[in-house]
Amino acid sequence: MNGWCVSDKGRVRKQNQDSCYIDIKPDCAVLVVCDGMGGAKAGNVASRLAADIVAGEMKNEIKPHMGAKAMKQTIEMAAYRANRAISELAKTNPDYYGMGTTLVCAVVGVKAAVVANVGDSRAYLLNDSGIKQVTRDHSVVEDLLDRGTLTNEEARTHPKKNLITRALGTELDVACDLFEIEPRQGDFLLLCSDGLTNMLDDQEILYEVIHGGAIENCCDRLVALSNMRGGPDNITVALLSV
Repeated sequence: MNGWCVSDKGRVRKQNQDSCYIDIKPDCAVLVVCDGMGGAKAGNVASRLAADIVAGEMKNEIKPHMGAKAMKQTIEMAAYRANRAISELAKTNPDYYGMGTTLVCAVVGVKAAVVANVGDSRAYLLNDSGIKQVTRDHSVVEDLLDRGTLTNEEARTHPKKNLITRALGTELDVACDLFEIEPRQGDFLLLCSDGLTNMLDDQEILYEVIHGGAIENCCDRLVALSNMRGGPDNITVALLSV
């Protein structure tokens, strides 16, 4: 397995409030992407704290031959600790009030692979056959899509598309959604913040991963495309080649 991660502040924001982490070994991979919120001084603090805690927990506890159940328990505990840490830190400084962060993370081992998310940062599984979104956004727009009151095209420009309904740090307890996946040799797992998905659609992402050129430059290409279209938000992409 090989992996890459690129995080960019975009062309509009003064600060990058995204955080990412990857740890790739031949028999085990850990990827984490967080997108912070809560003001100039708080968003980056929340995302960095969450990424550090979740990545640290998984790096220490995840074993290559671990099963899916144990992986899920480890991820849930990591998300729990990150959520509590952000909530507690927010109480220590008025500038941190209301801060929070999304989380999307993945663990790929020998026997199992698990993806988890909180918020609207996403995970995709890609190969020559196509692209599949693994996660489901916790957002106002996603809820409207589920109810059938909004089309996919309307969702891309909806005024509330950036409003999320779940985040780490904003409530005392938060649940993360967990997904078992079965990546095969030749597949790709891509994690990203909404700075990418608000600018590129799924087929454009698929093209760059499969046909866009050298895979080690793929994250850079995706970030560059997002910036070419205005780069209104921070952009983070983590990519695993299985």
